Amino acid sequence: ATRTKSADVERADSGIGQTPARKWRSRASETLSSLQAWEAHRPCTDCGERDLPVETDVQNCNQRRADLCEKCHKRRTERKESVLEFVNTEASYGEDLRIIKEEFYLPMQAAGLLSQEQLQGIFSNIQELIDLNENFLEILQEEIDQAFDQGDDDLMTVCIGEIFLEFVNMLPAFQTYCLQQSSSVNMLNALEKEKELLRIFLNVSQNDNTALRRMNLRSFLMAPLQRVTKYPLLLSRIIKATTEYHPDHGSLREAKSRIESHLEHINMKTKQEGNTWTLRSFRQDSKKKREVINIEMRETALKTVGWLREETRFVMEGSLQLAQPPDGQWVKKGSKTLKFQNMQVLLLVNMKRVSESSLESAEPGPVKDAVLVLIRDKNNGKFHLLREPLRLSNCIVSTDPDCDDTFELIEIRREAFVFRDSDRARTHHWFRQIRRYSRELGSWKKRRNALPNIMISTPHTRP
Repeated sequence: ATRTKSADVERADSGIGQTPARKWRSRASETLSSLQAWEAHRPCTDCGERDLPVETDVQNCNQRRADLCEKCHKRRTERKESVLEFVNTEASYGEDLRIIKEEFYLPMQAAGLLSQEQLQGIFSNIQELIDLNENFLEILQEEIDQAFDQGDDDLMTVCIGEIFLEFVNMLPAFQTYCLQQSSSVNMLNALEKEKELLRIFLNVSQNDNTALRRMNLRSFLMAPLQRVTKYPLLLSRIIKATTEYHPDHGSLREAKSRIESHLEHINMKTKQEGNTWTLRSFRQDSKKKREVINIEMRETALKTVGWLREETRFVMEGSLQLAQPPDGQWVKKGSKTLKFQNMQVLLLVNMKRVSESSLESAEPGPVKDAVLVLIRDKNNGKFHLLREPLRLSNCIVSTDPDCDDTFELIEIRREAFVFRDSDRARTHHWFRQIRRYSRELGSWKKRRNALPNIMISTPHTRP
């Protein structure tokens, strides 16, 4: 009786009867089971799937990333290995370039074994490749170090594709070297037969210089060719291990497409020059074909202006519509009265180097010149210039609020041109870029704000 009364008092104090208490305990048990089930099958942070195995061993659980499925964990490991392989092989390639310069070029130059012209013929633009490799490798290593410092042991924040696209200007340097490779080897063979001291130097270097790893000069001169053909393979490995949701996935594919297009263009140029050797060939698609066309246009533009490639920067390029107004009244009549034709336009800027030494690092200096190169659409397999390049130092660029879909370029004492793009925003971008360099070049335009007439006030004229 005493037990019954105490039980009754206990139930009265708690306010929970037997039936509600059993329901609460059952619900709590179900919630705990649901939490355990979710923990056992929590979604993977990379793919979102719920196939994570339950870890029974605490040590294994700590060693493996708890928020990744087995498949994504393996993919991250492969991606990290691929990224490190890209950086490490770039460093090894840079070491081979350094050997070419310090163990061959400089000793041969100091000993007077070959003239400067002969050295240039054999080693081509090796210094340009060295400078590009050093800058490229420095940025890559900084990204790796920063990722580790931030606790990113899987290097997921390292974007190789974006970095590669920033250094895409190194591809023309590889092209120059590759196209001269055949003549460089032939010159080396001829000089080695002709000059006994050169032959002795090369033999002693190969056999006694431990830095050369018993490799001869010809083997080291092949390093740039081997490196440029390896880029697509290394990028393919990273792409394969990178999920499509990764921010670098698109840049990786773009970088791979750009390098393959340059390789195809190099092969095409070697065939045109009658060389029998070719680089590794890749399957072409329409995008690569367009990029090859762009490379050809850049070469045509460089040949026309006569600038060195390392001193040239391509600011903009693409298709524009061009018209030549017969008088200055076209704005009042409207651009519909003009007859436009499609044209390929390239905006080139000449950046003079501070150092002119053949084997000294050259820093870009101020803008010396800027031109617009106008190229007709390709006909009979070749590009043709519409006219000589338009030097922006002699041009005035303006637009009118009533015709905001076009802009006008006036060459002083000569011709006037009206340009437009199919996209209005891109038309404005072209205008801003061209006007920028037109104003920068020429002190008289700085005083007059690049206006066509000094008596015209700024608020009532074309900006």
